[in-house]
Amino acid sequence: MARARGLCLLLALLLPVVGASRPDTVVRLNKEVLSYVAEAGKAPLQRALQVTVPHFQDWSGGVFQPTRIQILNVHVPHLQLKFIAGFGIHLLAATNFTFKIFRVPEPLHLMLPMALLADTPVNQGSIGTPVVSISGCFSLFDKAIVLDGHNSTAPALLAPLQNHIKAVLQNKLCLRISNLVQGFNVHLGTLIGLSPVGPESQVHYSMIDAPTITNDYISLNINAVLFLLGRPIVLPVDTTPFVLPQHVGTRGAMATVGLSQDLFDSAILLLQKAGALNLDITGQLKSDYNPLNTSMLGQLIPEVGRQFPEPMPLVLKVRLGATPTVTLRTNNATLRLQPFVEVLAPASNSAFQSLFSLDAVVNLSLQLSVSKVRLRGTTSVLGNVQLTVASSNVGFIDTDHVQPLMGAVFEKPLLDHLNALLGMGVALPHVVNLQYVTPEIFVYEGYIVVSSRLLYQR
Repeated sequence: MARARGLCLLLALLLPVVGASRPDTVVRLNKEVLSYVAEAGKAPLQRALQVTVPHFQDWSGGVFQPTRIQILNVHVPHLQLKFIAGFGIHLLAATNFTFKIFRVPEPLHLMLPMALLADTPVNQGSIGTPVVSISGCFSLFDKAIVLDGHNSTAPALLAPLQNHIKAVLQNKLCLRISNLVQGFNVHLGTLIGLSPVGPESQVHYSMIDAPTITNDYISLNINAVLFLLGRPIVLPVDTTPFVLPQHVGTRGAMATVGLSQDLFDSAILLLQKAGALNLDITGQLKSDYNPLNTSMLGQLIPEVGRQFPEPMPLVLKVRLGATPTVTLRTNNATLRLQPFVEVLAPASNSAFQSLFSLDAVVNLSLQLSVSKVRLRGTTSVLGNVQLTVASSNVGFIDTDHVQPLMGAVFEKPLLDHLNALLGMGVALPHVVNLQYVTPEIFVYEGYIVVSSRLLYQR
């Protein structure tokens, strides 16, 4: 099983853990990833091909003499992987086996070159993960080379010795590869668990159909489901299935990940349902500059000054009633919030009384980034915060007069709160120990694309 985990590198980079109704995420692994996987996969493949060769029955002395054979080294100088359209992946490994033959009076060292070929179809498993199998495996052997510099080895010995070794390797190598693939599928099946988004929320990815495989890439249609307290976030309306266009992102990238509008709508709906977007903004009288108090507000609303002759701290209760809206346009992502803001002041009985409430509209620019495997966001305010009076217990309120004060005390805490939430990020589809490296993000109409190299670290 340890060797199975080692050879996982050959396939793990090719098969992200993915999550089963309509696709809102597409993971496309391009042919450029195959060179990286092949180079990184040489070492685990070499370890996997270390097999045991049973004794050879040497007849050269007129009687059968059991002769021990040991593999000293397995070297894979060349490993090639390529996509097969509509099928899966073809593997070609040029391999050199070095053997020590423990014959009397002195041991014999042989090198046996061979080519290992395997065809591995990729399909959808019953639990929504990719499943790899072996449909064909072949070993093609060249002539053995005597390494000791002795040319006196009798062909009568060398020929049956080679035949013995080849027969053993033909049986064992493909079986070993098949076992490794099965072990990898077991390992892969454990990776569809929930990835945390917040303290009480998770995201789950799973494939919804068989992968699309061309000579240039393998593409996985994925359903991403966000959960809050164990319950899925369901969008109120059905939408058109997401299809990732052919030529998007960075040319030559290892991975191209498309994330649809649905995924962003689900994420923002999750934050709203969790109450994570709500916040209380409280003034502190002892700070050097605190505009959030009754004295400052009383200069703009006379009734507040009359009711509170002494400065008292104010509290802004910000609540999101309407669902926030994420809009994706070419090269531009925005977030629109419509919070309800209630302004409260301390009452004589230690409770708080409502002075007035406002309906606000906040338009924000949304900047996206990827760190390791998480998609993160930061925001900045576009234009001015729009305010209208919803109710008032302090008479007439001129919003033009209140706007500068409310904007000053409202914008920064709101941005700090939002950016802390969005900075936690959402995990992108990935396998254990896999990271996105030097990612680039492109915003298109109704979806975004992450183009990236990949890095596998054990």
